[in-house]
Amino acid sequence: MMNKKKIFNDPVYGFITIPYDILFDLIEHPYFQRLRRIKQLGLTDYVYPGALHTRFHHALGALHLMTEAIESLRSKGVDITEEEAIGVSIGILLHDIGHGPFSHALEHSLVNVHHEELSLLFMETLNKEFGGALTLAIKIFTNTYPKKFLHQLISGQLDMDRLDYLSRDSFFTGVHEGVVGYDRIIKMLAVRNDELMVEEKGIYSIEKFLVARRLMYWQVYLHKTVVAAEQMLVRVLKRAKELAQQGVELDVSDSLRYCLYELDSDKKWNQNASDVLNNFARLDDYDIFAALKTFTQVQDPVLALLSKALIDRKLFKIELGSIPFKSDYIDSIRSKVLETFPISKKRVDHLIITGKETNSAYNTSKEEIKILYKGGKILPMSEISDFGIKTEIITKYYLCYPKNIPYF
Repeated sequence: MMNKKKIFNDPVYGFITIPYDILFDLIEHPYFQRLRRIKQLGLTDYVYPGALHTRFHHALGALHLMTEAIESLRSKGVDITEEEAIGVSIGILLHDIGHGPFSHALEHSLVNVHHEELSLLFMETLNKEFGGALTLAIKIFTNTYPKKFLHQLISGQLDMDRLDYLSRDSFFTGVHEGVVGYDRIIKMLAVRNDELMVEEKGIYSIEKFLVARRLMYWQVYLHKTVVAAEQMLVRVLKRAKELAQQGVELDVSDSLRYCLYELDSDKKWNQNASDVLNNFARLDDYDIFAALKTFTQVQDPVLALLSKALIDRKLFKIELGSIPFKSDYIDSIRSKVLETFPISKKRVDHLIITGKETNSAYNTSKEEIKILYKGGKILPMSEISDFGIKTEIITKYYLCYPKNIPYF
């Protein structure tokens, strides 16, 4: 019989073990193998060339941290049965299985469904295939299982997903400000009143974790050049979909063709979810990059210009501001773009991109991180006297447009 307790050599954690046979079977499944072909950080490698790791890497890393967390909590007397350990491990392994190409950037451009909904649909489909073996995992994933702390390990302000992606993304980008003490945090985890919390000794590790997360968001995930590249890619897919709906023939893969030509509304999604899932399961970064290469040769000037700019990394200029850009300033840029490029007035706004990005170091509107003191007192992180993390939401407005226009 095949030994399924395999060992993977991970660049972040060293050797990691797959603790249960079913996890190896799920990793071997084509749905999960697709994650090898989806980069964790989308187009971030346009800024940080090392950011080429995949969702596959991240899922295995999060599984490893979950294994460590289960062991740590059990050593403190927390009751986690073997079935629950398997269930929560499956939940974290598959938590990102619904991600599409280039992660969040294209989430609503191709399929107008959140990746967590798609992850759940993948899990339900796999559950049928595996004879109900994922039922408990689905309950934990959807937070309908009585032990709520198990769901918090998968999805919360201090979950194994965040601990891995911060550690992994800082490693591959080389941004050391994102390094977190994941091992110490896991050792400090505790459960009281069915809630996941952190022992008092771990307060400063948590504060460092929150600072690291804030820095990674502004320095990596929301880096202005990354935002410009991702917004350009969103515009490419939107324009391609417009042309497809007009009957223009585009040279794309079958799976991308389905999304552009056939998947035209939420109604289609609701009526034929299995058909959507089967096509989506074959879609990855390679479909998008292959399409970009062919789009550089199309007759449509908007699609060709955007695609060539992405392929050659001739990215749009991006300006940031603390307030929305004034309409007369945007109008002046629009005029210059019209003078410079063979674009009609009707199409010019495809090349002028506005929007905003928001982030907060610590969100008090969600379930807070709780600190457990030695005497049994429990306090949310925001009420600790020397807690120095700002909790307000920071908003940055952006304006993107082609670089090679006069006077800008």
